[in-house]
Amino acid sequence: MTEKIIKIVNRAGIHARPAAMLVEAAKDLNCNIYYEKDTGRINGKSIMGLLTLGAAYNTELKIIAEGEDELKAVEVLSRLFELKFEEE
Repeated sequence: MTEKIIKIVNRAGIHARPAAMLVEAAKDLNCNIYYEKDTGRINGKSIMGLLTLGAAYNTELKIIAEGEDELKAVEVLSRLFELKFEEE
């Protein structure tokens, strides 16, 4: 299992476009992906889960990946957050 805490740095937080980008990036990775916020955990390959997470600007999330591609998954997904989902 690989984990990383990230901070949402794009002003709009996780809305439809970033959620779609995260799901698209995760779909071909051979591992389970989860995001944790406070005490909630959602499936990182579920667009509805991401949208209902309520992750706004400056929110901290934990990315959790388990499986063959776990290191790659955390790297790829963290990078999307760092790039502000190409919104700014």
